Amino acid sequence: MKKWKLLLSAEWADRNRAAFQGGTYALTITAVVLAILVVLNILVSALPSGLTKFDISASKLYSITSNTKVVVNALDKDVTIYWIVQSGEEDDVIETLLGKYDSLSDHITIVKKNPDVYPTFAEQYTNEPVQNNSLVVECGERSRFIGYDDIYVQEMDIYSYSYNTSFDGEGALTSAIDYVTTEDLPQLYVLEGHGEQELPANFKEQIEKESIETNTLSLLTVDEIPEEADALLIYEPSSDLSKEEVDMLYEYAEAGGKLLVIAGPTEDGILENLYGLLANYGVETCEGIVVEGNRDNYTMQPHILLPQMSSHKITDSLIEESYYPNMPISQGMLVNDSSSAVTALLTTTDKSFSKIAGYDLTTYEKEEGDIDGPFAVALSIDCANEGQIVWFSSAAFLDDMYNALSSGSNSDLAMNALSSLIGESEAMAIRSKSLNYNYLSITDSTASLLKTLMIGVFPLGYLGIGAVVILKRRREQNEAG
Repeated sequence: MKKWKLLLSAEWADRNRAAFQGGTYALTITAVVLAILVVLNILVSALPSGLTKFDISASKLYSITSNTKVVVNALDKDVTIYWIVQSGEEDDVIETLLGKYDSLSDHITIVKKNPDVYPTFAEQYTNEPVQNNSLVVECGERSRFIGYDDIYVQEMDIYSYSYNTSFDGEGALTSAIDYVTTEDLPQLYVLEGHGEQELPANFKEQIEKESIETNTLSLLTVDEIPEEADALLIYEPSSDLSKEEVDMLYEYAEAGGKLLVIAGPTEDGILENLYGLLANYGVETCEGIVVEGNRDNYTMQPHILLPQMSSHKITDSLIEESYYPNMPISQGMLVNDSSSAVTALLTTTDKSFSKIAGYDLTTYEKEEGDIDGPFAVALSIDCANEGQIVWFSSAAFLDDMYNALSSGSNSDLAMNALSSLIGESEAMAIRSKSLNYNYLSITDSTASLLKTLMIGVFPLGYLGIGAVVILKRRREQNEAG
């Protein structure tokens, strides 16, 4: 019996020893694995955010475009981005964005400025009220303030009478970097003296964002258009130019100048002298306002055209992204087939016609005297000595309402035209990223088709399927009985 107990005691001792050794081994392995994980975590946290964070958002909110990479990678000057934010109030999206810029170039430095610690810091850059998560971009003597409202942009939605919010942090930052590091900024001269309208706020902000400086010019006070003008803009004149002014514009374009015209029909009719400039290039202007007879090529009303786009460097980006600009209240332009220098960018269908009644039209039906289409409502003209004219025959297409109706395509089209005249810039055309659902602009015929399907065809289809299933089951029950 004692021998049996001794054997049991020895066996238990061996088991305890083995268990202790196994526990010690497991504890050691666990400690080593934890140590490795801690070290890896420290190493990974030290890596740039671009290598550790991945953007799976639908709008690519946390990504930057190739345009930004080209601008930032080409930097040869030191740029400081001041992040004005209170401790604990940092916006996660802005923080991620700044991290990506910081990782792209050694020339970029991110510096936080807590307004509680530096209450007067922002005053040297702006007179505006400064919100948390505002930015200042500085290089040498140049700087640009980017307010929080410039990063998270709110625009009125004409459908729901609410506001849509979009994130424009990348566009604002890249534009600011381009601005503070560029010595010679493009000069845009805006014509005045003919009742021209103010540039729409959205379009004006885009021009400023692209680091284009604007100046006003009256042709009545100069003998020629200044040489430093990279482009001349004529925007929505309400009265005609003189023949002498038009001659000056023609000479400017033929000498290599760049001209952007946004002018449609007025209540008094055609701006005969201004539109007479087109006759030099084989383009005829039609009286009245263009109305589209094809329901697939207008939206809301037949005078709000959804024209067909031709492939061109001005339109290609819109075509690729399936964006469709609208052209409301347009002047019809007929291009001579022999005019090889003229490219029609936007055209109506052969069912369109020009209502010669103009602003006095009382019906969208075609009447006697109305002029048959198709028409060009936007065109590009190659002039001598690499001069260029881009012409939009709708003065209203940049108005906020019509621009919102096109989901911003109208202003994108105008900016594409301006950038083609002034010269391409990688900082241009970085679209803001919507934080809301986008509304889809559809044609009148498509809207009618959807109504028919949703209200009539689908419900009747479901009713028919239900009736067939019920009859089949009753037949099976009768056969079984």
